[in-house]
Amino acid sequence: MDAWSHLRRLTNARIALGRSGGSLPTRERLEFQLAHARARDAVVAEFEGEEFATRLRASGETVLVVYSSARDRAEFLRRPDLGRRLAAESRQLLTEYASQNSGFDLVIILSDGLSTHAIATNGEPLLAALLPLVRGNGWTVAPLIVARHGRVALQDEIGALLNARLSVILLGERPGLGSADSLGAYFTYNPAPGRRDADRNCIPNIRDGGLTVAEAAARLHYMMERALELRLSGVQLKDDTLPTDGPHLTPGPGV
Repeated sequence: MDAWSHLRRLTNARIALGRSGGSLPTRERLEFQLAHARARDAVVAEFEGEEFATRLRASGETVLVVYSSARDRAEFLRRPDLGRRLAAESRQLLTEYASQNSGFDLVIILSDGLSTHAIATNGEPLLAALLPLVRGNGWTVAPLIVARHGRVALQDEIGALLNARLSVILLGERPGLGSADSLGAYFTYNPAPGRRDADRNCIPNIRDGGLTVAEAAARLHYMMERALELRLSGVQLKDDTLPTDGPHLTPGPGV
Protein backbone atom coordinates (compact mmCIF):
# COMPACT_ATOMS: atom_id res chain seq x y z
CA MET A 1 0.00 0.00 0.00
CA ASP A 2 1.28 3.48 -0.91
CA ALA A 3 2.45 5.50 2.09
CA TRP A 4 0.23 8.38 1.02
CA SER A 5 -2.99 6.46 0.51
CA HIS A 6 -4.31 6.83 4.07
CA LEU A 7 -4.14 10.63 3.72
CA ARG A 8 -6.93 10.56 1.12
CA ARG A 9 -9.40 9.96 3.94
CA LEU A 10 -8.41 13.31 5.47
CA THR A 11 -8.52 15.68 2.50
CA ASN A 12 -10.19 16.40 -0.81
CA ALA A 13 -6.83 17.31 -2.30
CA ARG A 14 -5.72 15.20 -5.24
CA ILE A 15 -3.00 13.09 -3.64
CA ALA A 16 -2.13 9.39 -3.87
CA LEU A 17 -3.87 9.09 -7.23
CA GLY A 18 -1.84 6.10 -8.34
CA ARG A 19 -0.56 5.63 -11.86
CA SER A 20 -0.97 3.55 -14.95
CA GLY A 21 2.47 3.30 -16.53
CA GLY A 22 3.64 6.89 -16.73
CA SER A 23 0.12 8.37 -16.62
CA LEU A 24 -2.80 8.80 -14.26
CA PRO A 25 -5.32 5.95 -14.00
CA THR A 26 -8.29 6.46 -16.30
CA ARG A 27 -10.72 6.89 -13.40
CA GLU A 28 -8.65 9.67 -11.82
CA ARG A 29 -8.26 11.45 -15.15
CA LEU A 30 -12.01 11.35 -15.78
CA GLU A 31 -12.76 12.62 -12.26
CA PHE A 32 -10.38 15.52 -12.82
CA GLN A 33 -12.07 16.40 -16.11
CA LEU A 34 -15.50 16.25 -14.44
CA ALA A 35 -14.39 18.54 -11.60
CA HIS A 36 -12.91 20.97 -14.10
CA ALA A 37 -16.14 21.00 -16.10
CA ARG A 38 -18.20 21.67 -12.97
CA ALA A 39 -15.94 24.58 -12.05
CA ARG A 40 -16.26 26.09 -15.53
CA ASP A 41 -20.04 25.65 -15.47
CA ALA A 42 -20.25 27.42 -12.10
CA VAL A 43 -18.39 30.42 -13.53
CA VAL A 44 -20.26 30.82 -16.82
CA ALA A 45 -23.80 29.80 -15.79
CA GLU A 46 -26.34 32.63 -15.84
CA PHE A 47 -27.88 33.75 -12.56
CA GLU A 48 -31.67 34.01 -12.81
CA GLY A 49 -32.04 36.88 -10.38
CA GLU A 50 -35.78 37.42 -10.81
CA GLU A 51 -36.51 33.73 -10.27
CA PHE A 52 -34.31 33.71 -7.18
CA ALA A 53 -36.07 36.81 -5.85
CA THR A 54 -39.47 35.21 -6.44
CA ARG A 55 -38.52 32.29 -4.20
CA LEU A 56 -37.41 34.68 -1.47
CA ARG A 57 -40.64 36.67 -1.74
CA ALA A 58 -42.61 33.43 -1.41
CA SER A 59 -41.08 33.06 2.07
CA GLY A 60 -42.45 36.47 3.03
CA GLU A 61 -39.38 38.63 2.38
CA THR A 62 -39.31 42.02 0.69
CA VAL A 63 -36.81 41.83 -2.15
CA LEU A 64 -35.33 44.33 -4.60
CA VAL A 65 -33.49 43.13 -7.72
CA VAL A 66 -30.58 45.21 -8.97
CA TYR A 67 -27.91 44.89 -11.65
CA SER A 68 -24.27 45.79 -11.80
CA SER A 69 -22.88 47.77 -14.71
CA ALA A 70 -21.85 44.53 -16.44
CA ARG A 71 -24.39 43.95 -19.20
CA ASP A 72 -24.01 40.18 -19.36
CA ARG A 73 -22.02 37.31 -17.89
CA ALA A 74 -19.27 37.53 -20.48
CA GLU A 75 -18.66 41.22 -19.80
CA PHE A 76 -18.79 40.58 -16.06
CA LEU A 77 -15.96 38.06 -16.37
CA ARG A 78 -13.87 40.31 -18.62
CA ARG A 79 -14.44 43.53 -16.68
CA PRO A 80 -14.28 43.06 -12.88
CA ASP A 81 -14.61 46.83 -12.41
CA LEU A 82 -18.13 46.82 -13.88
CA GLY A 83 -19.27 44.23 -11.36
CA ARG A 84 -18.27 46.57 -8.53
CA ARG A 85 -20.72 49.34 -9.37
CA LEU A 86 -24.44 49.52 -10.00
CA ALA A 87 -26.16 50.13 -13.30
CA ALA A 88 -27.74 53.58 -13.46
CA GLU A 89 -31.31 52.23 -13.28
CA SER A 90 -30.51 50.18 -10.18
CA ARG A 91 -28.83 53.16 -8.52
CA GLN A 92 -31.97 55.19 -9.13
CA LEU A 93 -34.17 52.42 -7.73
CA LEU A 94 -32.24 52.31 -4.45
CA THR A 95 -32.02 56.10 -4.24
CA GLU A 96 -35.80 56.40 -4.51
CA TYR A 97 -36.34 53.65 -1.95
CA ALA A 98 -33.90 55.27 0.47
CA SER A 99 -35.67 58.62 0.17
CA GLN A 100 -38.72 57.03 1.81
CA ASN A 101 -36.75 55.52 4.72
CA SER A 102 -34.41 56.82 7.41
CA GLY A 103 -31.72 54.16 7.09
CA PHE A 104 -31.07 50.65 8.36
CA ASP A 105 -28.77 48.76 10.67
CA LEU A 106 -28.16 46.08 8.04
CA VAL A 107 -28.56 45.34 4.36
CA ILE A 108 -28.06 41.80 3.03
CA ILE A 109 -27.13 41.35 -0.62
CA LEU A 110 -27.15 38.05 -2.50
CA SER A 111 -25.23 37.80 -5.76
CA ASP A 112 -23.77 35.31 -8.20
CA GLY A 113 -20.14 36.41 -7.99
CA LEU A 114 -17.85 33.85 -9.60
CA SER A 115 -20.01 30.80 -8.89
CA THR A 116 -23.67 30.84 -9.78
CA HIS A 117 -23.97 27.33 -8.32
CA ALA A 118 -22.85 28.59 -4.91
CA ILE A 119 -25.60 31.18 -4.46
CA ALA A 120 -28.20 28.83 -5.96
CA THR A 121 -27.22 25.99 -3.61
CA ASN A 122 -26.23 27.71 -0.38
CA GLY A 123 -27.69 31.23 -0.52
CA GLU A 124 -31.21 30.49 0.69
CA PRO A 125 -30.19 28.02 3.44
CA LEU A 126 -27.66 30.51 4.84
CA LEU A 127 -30.20 33.31 4.72
CA ALA A 128 -32.79 31.14 6.49
CA ALA A 129 -30.31 30.44 9.29
CA LEU A 130 -29.07 34.03 9.54
CA LEU A 131 -32.24 36.13 9.47
CA PRO A 132 -33.77 34.82 12.74
CA LEU A 133 -30.51 35.60 14.53
CA VAL A 134 -30.36 39.10 13.08
CA ARG A 135 -33.98 39.90 13.79
CA GLY A 136 -33.59 38.60 17.31
CA ASN A 137 -31.29 41.58 17.90
CA GLY A 138 -34.03 43.99 16.93
CA TRP A 139 -31.93 45.42 14.10
CA THR A 140 -33.64 47.30 11.30
CA VAL A 141 -33.06 45.29 8.12
CA ALA A 142 -33.37 46.69 4.62
CA PRO A 143 -35.16 44.72 1.91
CA LEU A 144 -33.08 41.82 0.67
CA ILE A 145 -31.09 42.83 -2.39
CA VAL A 146 -30.60 40.32 -5.20
CA ALA A 147 -27.80 41.57 -7.45
CA ARG A 148 -26.91 40.12 -10.83
CA HIS A 149 -23.28 40.07 -11.97
CA GLY A 150 -21.98 41.41 -8.67
CA ARG A 151 -18.48 41.60 -7.21
CA VAL A 152 -17.73 42.02 -3.51
CA ALA A 153 -17.32 45.81 -3.60
CA LEU A 154 -20.86 46.24 -4.91
CA GLN A 155 -21.91 46.02 -1.26
CA ASP A 156 -20.26 49.40 -0.60
CA GLU A 157 -22.37 51.37 -3.05
CA ILE A 158 -25.58 49.55 -2.10
CA GLY A 159 -24.95 50.03 1.63
CA ALA A 160 -24.20 53.73 1.17
CA LEU A 161 -27.30 54.36 -0.97
CA LEU A 162 -29.54 52.70 1.61
CA ASN A 163 -27.78 54.45 4.51
CA ALA A 164 -27.01 51.11 6.18
CA ARG A 165 -24.61 50.85 9.11
CA LEU A 166 -23.52 47.41 7.97
CA SER A 167 -23.63 45.72 4.57
CA VAL A 168 -23.28 41.97 3.98
CA ILE A 169 -22.90 40.32 0.60
CA LEU A 170 -23.32 36.57 0.09
CA LEU A 171 -21.88 35.48 -3.22
CA GLY A 172 -20.16 32.67 -5.04
CA GLU A 173 -16.41 32.34 -4.62
CA ARG A 174 -13.98 31.47 -7.38
CA PRO A 175 -14.52 27.71 -7.90
CA GLY A 176 -11.86 25.20 -7.06
CA LEU A 177 -11.66 21.75 -8.58
CA GLY A 178 -13.32 20.29 -5.49
CA SER A 179 -15.54 23.19 -4.47
CA ALA A 180 -17.60 24.62 -7.30
CA ASP A 181 -20.39 25.63 -4.88
CA SER A 182 -18.36 27.52 -2.27
CA LEU A 183 -20.15 30.62 -0.91
CA GLY A 184 -18.43 33.59 0.73
CA ALA A 185 -19.94 36.10 3.18
CA TYR A 186 -18.30 39.54 3.21
CA PHE A 187 -19.33 42.36 5.52
CA THR A 188 -18.31 46.01 5.90
CA TYR A 189 -19.09 48.52 8.63
CA ASN A 190 -20.09 51.98 7.39
CA PRO A 191 -20.03 50.96 3.72
CA ALA A 192 -19.13 53.58 1.14
CA PRO A 193 -17.69 53.59 -2.39
CA GLY A 194 -13.92 53.39 -2.26
CA ARG A 195 -13.71 51.01 0.68
CA ARG A 196 -10.71 48.69 0.47
CA ASP A 197 -10.51 44.94 1.00
CA ALA A 198 -8.78 45.72 4.32
CA ASP A 199 -12.02 47.37 5.50
CA ARG A 200 -14.12 44.22 5.23
CA ASN A 201 -14.16 40.73 6.72
CA CYS A 202 -14.79 37.45 4.97
CA ILE A 203 -16.21 34.13 6.08
CA PRO A 204 -15.29 31.78 3.22
CA ASN A 205 -15.90 28.22 2.06
CA ILE A 206 -19.54 27.91 3.13
CA ARG A 207 -20.69 24.61 1.64
CA ASP A 208 -21.07 20.91 2.32
CA GLY A 209 -17.55 19.72 2.98
CA GLY A 210 -16.50 23.17 4.21
CA LEU A 211 -18.04 25.47 6.81
CA THR A 212 -21.63 24.40 7.37
CA VAL A 213 -24.49 26.82 6.90
CA ALA A 214 -25.36 26.71 10.62
CA GLU A 215 -21.75 27.40 11.64
CA ALA A 216 -21.41 30.19 9.10
CA ALA A 217 -24.64 31.89 10.21
CA ALA A 218 -23.61 31.79 13.87
CA ARG A 219 -20.10 33.07 13.10
CA LEU A 220 -21.36 35.81 10.81
CA HIS A 221 -23.97 36.95 13.32
CA TYR A 222 -21.42 37.14 16.12
CA MET A 223 -18.95 39.08 13.99
CA MET A 224 -21.62 41.54 12.86
CA GLU A 225 -22.59 42.14 16.48
CA ARG A 226 -18.96 42.94 17.24
CA ALA A 227 -18.69 45.19 14.20
CA LEU A 228 -21.68 47.29 15.29
CA GLU A 229 -20.51 47.34 18.89
CA LEU A 230 -16.96 48.43 18.04
CA ARG A 231 -17.94 50.47 14.97
CA LEU A 232 -15.36 48.88 12.73
CA SER A 233 -14.64 45.99 10.39
CA GLY A 234 -11.69 44.64 8.46
CA VAL A 235 -8.20 44.01 9.76
CA GLN A 236 -9.02 45.55 13.14
CA LEU A 237 -11.86 43.11 13.81
CA LYS A 238 -10.84 39.62 14.91
CA ASP A 239 -12.89 36.53 15.66
CA ASP A 240 -12.08 35.95 19.32
CA THR A 241 -14.33 32.89 19.49
CA LEU A 242 -11.53 30.81 17.96
CA PRO A 243 -8.49 29.35 19.74
CA THR A 244 -5.44 31.60 19.58
CA ASP A 245 -3.57 28.98 17.55
CA GLY A 246 -6.44 28.42 15.13
CA PRO A 247 -7.33 30.18 11.90
CA HIS A 248 -8.78 33.68 12.10
CA LEU A 249 -11.26 35.41 9.86
CA THR A 250 -9.30 37.73 7.66
CA PRO A 251 -10.31 40.31 5.09
CA GLY A 252 -11.23 38.50 1.90
CA PRO A 253 -9.27 38.78 -1.32
CA GLY A 254 -12.25 40.21 -3.16
CA VAL A 255 -14.30 38.62 -5.90
